[in-house]
Amino acid sequence: MKEYIEERAMEIANYIIETNATVRQTAKKFGVSKSTVHKDVVERLPQFNRGLALNARKVLDLNKSERHIRGGLATKEKYLHQKDG
Repeated sequence: MKEYIEERAMEIANYIIETNATVRQTAKKFGVSKSTVHKDVVERLPQFNRGLALNARKVLDLNKSERHIRGGLATKEKYLHQKDG
């Protein structure tokens, strides 16, 4: 694996852990696709830093389990603003 990919994967994982960022937020921050973020954390990172990969995966799994709640809140907020306008 190329060195810059390893560095990116580690930077992405550290960012996710420090900020509890979602895959979308992380992809936007690093200028890569969501699938690249996911592949870096789930497939590439465990090959050379298993501990960091596990910690980042915990955050991603938590975000995934909560996403339906965030989506519902966003929809609620949208319709509250439509009533005001």
